[in-house]
Amino acid sequence: MRVFVNAVPLDIGKGADVRAAVLALDAELERQLAAGAAFVTDARGIEVGPGTALAEGAILRVVVSARRGLREPDADA
Repeated sequence: MRVFVNAVPLDIGKGADVRAAVLALDAELERQLAAGAAFVTDARGIEVGPGTALAEGAILRVVVSARRGLREPDADA
């Protein structure tokens, strides 16, 4: 089935989830998603989880967070 991730058309297996679509686009983005450093929104801008099943024609956007994790010290603190 065809979906769109960051405006790139991708053909992925029927029943694939958000994680699989992101991985089909870019393995590094998928690693960031798994680590919590990125998240995915649908065409409406609503956040969707990595395990969410996709339908034909789904439009996704991967957003990489610029914020540091809670355990990372702030150099300016």
